[in-house]
Amino acid sequence: MPQSNPILAASAVVRDESGRILLVQRANPPDMGCWTLPGGRVDAGETLEQAAIREVFEETGLTISIVRELGQLDVPDGKGDMYEVHDFLATRMSGEAVAGDDAAAIGWFRSDELPALSLTPDLRQYLSRYGVYP
Repeated sequence: MPQSNPILAASAVVRDESGRILLVQRANPPDMGCWTLPGGRVDAGETLEQAAIREVFEETGLTISIVRELGQLDVPDGKGDMYEVHDFLATRMSGEAVAGDDAAAIGWFRSDELPALSLTPDLRQYLSRYGVYP
């Protein structure tokens, strides 16, 4: 039975020194195999920012610092529930990017490479709305 309240989630736009965006390839549904921003569910007692920092670390091995919130969107989970995703702009503090947790792969991509990737629905439009793409 679908929940009446959305599931809180947080993700981050992390760029490297060359301006490339860090993306993870989803290893699990929804959107398995698609590339997206690193992120996931907010745990009990966590702030949205703490969740984004933890999820990026779990999926990529990178320690980040939140700059600011970029926006919020609703994403269906494919089972009748809805994720309320808060996207943050972040800077890389330390670590080497390595796929972990529920990421099948990770990569740094230039804006001109995004159209060739299988992205989660509307990702390019959201990045454009946030002013981080192209």
